[in-house]
Amino acid sequence: AREAIEAYVREGAVIKPQKLEAVESRRAGVFVSLHRADGSLRGCIGTTQPTRGSIEEEIVGNAISAATRDPRFYPLTPAELDGLDVSVDVLEPAEQVSGPADLDPREYGIIVCTADGRQALLLPDLEGVDTPEQQIGITCRKGGIDPDRDCYSLSRFRVVRHH
Repeated sequence: AREAIEAYVREGAVIKPQKLEAVESRRAGVFVSLHRADGSLRGCIGTTQPTRGSIEEEIVGNAISAATRDPRFYPLTPAELDGLDVSVDVLEPAEQVSGPADLDPREYGIIVCTADGRQALLLPDLEGVDTPEQQIGITCRKGGIDPDRDCYSLSRFRVVRHH
């Protein structure tokens, strides 16, 4: 992910995905998160389901998108590369759950979906997210979902996090 970001930000080049020993050979959703040296978020883009031919291709595409296309931030500059922390979360398949009792924000990420197609996701083990209720509230806000008025379903998933 770091190599993909550096090549794209410095040269506008998209690298060829390399086979990764640490990643099993399958297709999966992948999120790439970027943090500044002070720990603040600098970009995060991902896919809940595989959209490319391999995990390696998902990583390259989502790394470039996290660095340049996250609508919350301006595109990453070469000057920011040195202090950048990059993490990659490979998502396990999601499973629907009945409610907060089935959630653990340290272990599971969640996806909140409404019948009209709105959806939001929150990765697991995030600082400041300590209870299932906080996790659901934050995720609903991200998706413009009113947890008191909108009918929604919950799914949980695990990730394998790589730094």
